[in-house]
Formats: sequence, C-alpha cells, structure tokens
Amino acid sequence: MTAPQERILVIRHGALGDVVLSTGAFAAIRQHHPRAEITLLTTKLYAELLAPSPYFDAIVVDEKPRWWQIARIKKLKKFLSQGRFTRVYDLQTSQRSTWYFRLLPTPKPEFSGLAKGASHRHHTPERTTLHTIERQKQQLAIAGIADVPPPDTGWLKGSRHATAEKYALLVPGGSAHRPEKRWPKEYYEELARWLSGQGIQPVLIGTEAEAALLAEITRHGVDSASSATILNLCNRTSFADIAELARGAVVAIGNDTGPLHLIAAAGCPCIALFNIKASRPELCAPRGKVTVLSDDSLENISSQKLISVLQKYVN
Repeated sequence: MTAPQERILVIRHGALGDVVLSTGAFAAIRQHHPRAEITLLTTKLYAELLAPSPYFDAIVVDEKPRWWQIARIKKLKKFLSQGRFTRVYDLQTSQRSTWYFRLLPTPKPEFSGLAKGASHRHHTPERTTLHTIERQKQQLAIAGIADVPPPDTGWLKGSRHATAEKYALLVPGGSAHRPEKRWPKEYYEELARWLSGQGIQPVLIGTEAEAALLAEITRHGVDSASSATILNLCNRTSFADIAELARGAVVAIGNDTGPLHLIAAAGCPCIALFNIKASRPELCAPRGKVTVLSDDSLENISSQKLISVLQKYVN
C-alpha cells in the first residue's frame, strides 16, 4: 500500500531581509522532503519574489486578517483545513503565525514553531539571542533537519542594465520612519566621488520613496571636472534585477535594509552600515561576504573610515 504523500506548509511573511535569510531554510526543507507537495504561505510581495524559486509547488498569499475580519479568518481556516497538511514549518514565529496553529484541524499536523502543543516546539531559552540563520537552523534541527545551506538567490534572473565594466552598488535608502538607520547623504556623495576616481561607476538603487535622496547623490556625487557618471536606477530595478546587478558588482555599500540582504545572498562583497541603537547586526545582518561597520550613530562612521575598509575590495 502506497503511503500518503507528504503535504508541507511553510509560513514566512517578511520582511525582505528575513525572507532572503530564510532561503537556506527553504532549500533545507525541500531537500528533506524531496517528494512532498510544499506550499508557502506568504504576503503578495514575497509571493512574487519567490515564484521562480525551486522550493515550492504552490505559493498562497496570506491576507493576514484582523481579528474582526470574520469572513477572512474563515477563509484562512478553510485553507488550513483543506490543505490536509502533514507538517507545518512556521518560520515566521510571530504572534500571528503561532495563532495559526489553533486554526489547523484536529488532529493537528506536525508543527515546527513556537505554538504550545506543537510536535516540534522551538522554545529554547537562547532562541531570541541568535541570528536569524542560527535560530532557524536550531528550529529545523529540532524538527529533524540537520543540514541547512546558506542563503542563495541563484534562481533569480534579471537585467544588469547599462552598467560600466566596473561598478559598485550603493543602497542609501531604507525605512523612511527610521532615519537613524541611514548613513548621511553627504557621506554617500563623498563615497561616490571616490569610487568614480578609482574608475568604478557608482550605481544607485532604491524605490520611488527614495527618489529625492538618490537624485541629490547623483547630482553631487561626481566632481564637476570629472567625466565619470553615476547610474541612478531609482525605481527601475526588480528583485531579480538587484540580484543580477549584484553578481557583476565589485562591491556593494548600503544601510541596514532589505535589498542589501538580496545583494549579499547573490555573492557580492558588501559593507553593511548599522546603527546599533536601532538594530543589532549580530541578530539580523546580511550573511555572505559581508563586513559590518557599526556605531551608535552612523554620523560617526566617516566616509574616510569606510573608504579605508573599501580599499581591499577595489585594489
């Protein structure tokens, strides 16, 4: 008699950096369940990002209903029931995703996460002190998965745009409501001028919300006597384009923001700038060929200090 097919549910909502850091865990789950039907429950933005990945057979967008949205909660409960999942990996481990355990039908499927009553509960005392990658490795080890590869985005294929032969990616943006996590604009301008002087084209990436910032750096980041140019790709790069650009870049420099995780996972050497009053690099820094520069104020990390670190990448 043929055993019933494994039906696996993976829960991961975001944000971008967390999703990128989870690609190793996604790969490990797929390797551990090679013949299973694996479904990802995520938000619309990351459903689009992960659509070309080899990890999932189906991707379902989570509407993340509020407690008073009864119809949406019933829809979610129906999905969790009709999915007939044999195991759930809650990689989000938020209050919301932990609550989803209660919506699963009884008898409950095997469940990896924080929920009380879970078959593979990840409730170790040190879990909140671990970097996202080490935390997920520990969670998956409890669930019987010992081998978790590093983050990888090799399946993302995009455009490299009209870059110079040698270029560096600059990521000056980040959350608008967290200005303390942004390295000063003037420092990015000084960095762009230095890169141009080394024959390396500065390439700026960011969203429409950062258009004014990137325009200022483009305007002032090249010496008027120089023939060098800055390529401003504001609002012109998809996730796949960013990964493709990263594969050809000499180096990337950026704030604590999601795109830098994407760039690092593509194998590009990175310098990540962290305000340690705002976030802790030991818990959430990009992984790969990454150098972290941190201080309790990013104004204290001068452009000269960063350039001294940058020398090893461009020489």
